[in-house]
Amino acid sequence: MAPSITIAGRKIGSEHPPYVVAEMSGNHNGDIERAFRILEVAKEAGADAVKLQTYTADTITLDSDRPEFLIHGGLWDGRRLHELYDEAHTPWEWHAPIFERAREIGITVFSAPFDPTAIELLESLDAPAYKIASPEIVDLPLIRLVAATGRPLILSTGMATFEETEAAVAAARDAGATEIAVLHCVSAYPTPPEEANLATIRDLERRLGTVVGLSDHTMDTTVATLAVGLGATLIEKHVTLARADGGVDSAFSLEPHELARLVRDARIAHAALGAPAYGPTESEKGVLKFRRSLYVVADVAAGEVLTPASVRSIRPALGLGAAVAGPGARPQGGPRPEARRAAGGGHAGRRAPGHR
Repeated sequence: MAPSITIAGRKIGSEHPPYVVAEMSGNHNGDIERAFRILEVAKEAGADAVKLQTYTADTITLDSDRPEFLIHGGLWDGRRLHELYDEAHTPWEWHAPIFERAREIGITVFSAPFDPTAIELLESLDAPAYKIASPEIVDLPLIRLVAATGRPLILSTGMATFEETEAAVAAARDAGATEIAVLHCVSAYPTPPEEANLATIRDLERRLGTVVGLSDHTMDTTVATLAVGLGATLIEKHVTLARADGGVDSAFSLEPHELARLVRDARIAHAALGAPAYGPTESEKGVLKFRRSLYVVADVAAGEVLTPASVRSIRPALGLGAAVAGPGARPQGGPRPEARRAAGGGHAGRRAPGHR
């Protein structure tokens, strides 16, 4: 049986439509009303869930000007870690109202905790699942604490070696997790498509035996949709109201209409996968009549030898071959058409006479 997990009553696995998660991250831009609106547009787009991140600047780093606490290169070049995380974090006092609004509009919300106090907060809110962010995949004590809640656990694997991913899954299982999803991820913002390495998704599924998916940071929906065809059953993408509004993660986030396209295309991709199948599908059955069969194309007398000049293989499949041996086939054990004699004569346009 294919592995599956269940979040808030929704089954996730290869036998179910892809589970699409809209990552809010810091795209609320410090405005709770904007956070509420992101919930709403995610629901309108057809996403299954919205994911938060639960930390404060002080729980994730130090307020330091030392060189190692500065970002060098990339989207946030030159910024201090503490300053960036202070801007991007979702205030703890917002969590309860966000969870309540999500319940009101009918969309699931869960979060990625970054320390034990975040887990305590999320447990108090009855969070239905947890996510371990890519940088925290090596924080095995944190993974064990999350796993001990007994809730579904999603692991992102950005930057991780297979051995690190395997150790994280083992730690989660040892601590009691029974529902685990592992997301292939490239922690580059944005991710160049040529570095996506989507073939990793099938490899993770084969080697770990878990639900697999993709946490995607490429600039549009192509890579995420393609991932569904390669076995991803959970897709996570950052979402904002408008990239032009700015914000710490807006540059690589989807806008609402793009999220709606991803949801639609991911579900079409899943439906198109199907299973190995041969022979006509239901929608093909009406086309079988357009195969070839044998028809007399010239007047022939009884006993006359049939030749390619008097019998042709043409459409539709209502002549000889369709009834005797299948459209386009020679009757088993019978002579070839050019060696057959007409049994009772015939006129052009008639089916070729059957073998006696």
